[in-house]
Amino acid sequence: MSLFVLARRFVAGEEVGPAIRAVRELNQSGMSASLNLLGEHVSTKEDVLRSTAEYLRLFDCIAESGVEANVSLKLTQLGLDIDPNLCYDQVSGILEHPSSVGNFLRLDMEGTPYTQRTLDMFFRLFGGHQNVGVVIQAYLHRSEADIRQLNQARARVRLCKGAYKEPPEMAIQRIPEIRARFLELAGSLLADGAFSGFATHDDELIGGVKTLVREDHAEREKFEFQMLYGIRTATQAGLVREGYKLRVYVPYGTQWAPYFYRRLRERKENIWFVARNLFKD
Repeated sequence: MSLFVLARRFVAGEEVGPAIRAVRELNQSGMSASLNLLGEHVSTKEDVLRSTAEYLRLFDCIAESGVEANVSLKLTQLGLDIDPNLCYDQVSGILEHPSSVGNFLRLDMEGTPYTQRTLDMFFRLFGGHQNVGVVIQAYLHRSEADIRQLNQARARVRLCKGAYKEPPEMAIQRIPEIRARFLELAGSLLADGAFSGFATHDDELIGGVKTLVREDHAEREKFEFQMLYGIRTATQAGLVREGYKLRVYVPYGTQWAPYFYRRLRERKENIWFVARNLFKD
């Protein structure tokens, strides 16, 4: 099976039109979405400005189509490696764009060289824009302290296991321990956080979050499950039937090949993840 065939399942086309249509179908099934224009680590100011224009257009398309969707982006796509002030200006401009003011923008998290820089940018933006959130990777040793700070700020957090290959001094290595940390942090978010997203396809974690909600009498309106487009669609539908909020992360764009190659190179677990989910609902 070619990479292109795989990508067609997990990427909603190369243009915004097919992506909006994919979101509309998800909405009709009771799911919301987070749209992401594929791309990261741009190297020129021209690339940054082009990406900014695409995100402004994306928010316009969401508003015009009426679909239920927000947006996720990586800061390296908006110039974080070139000039942090340039990056701030671009993201701030997106957040102030008329079509995005009533919507929401999530800053995706990248590898550990960008963890603190992403959080610094988030808090810089959050001071003037409440419609921005961030991602925390559970396997990082620092994440408990980061969650505590974000809870105090009443920031919206997406919690995920973590996908990048990181050294032991930076991240937990064993899956059982990562799961345990994920659920500890999920409990903290449910108890003390603002609205949270739990991004996982792991049955143990899905069940663990349900147990936390039941035992702590947490409100379902305070969180949502989040999953990737094209993965475990039957499980997604089942969560909606059970009355849980579900948001699907929908990537699109011409940069699908670098996206997949990079993810498959980063951790061997990613290869098995894709392989397993081709046949698992």
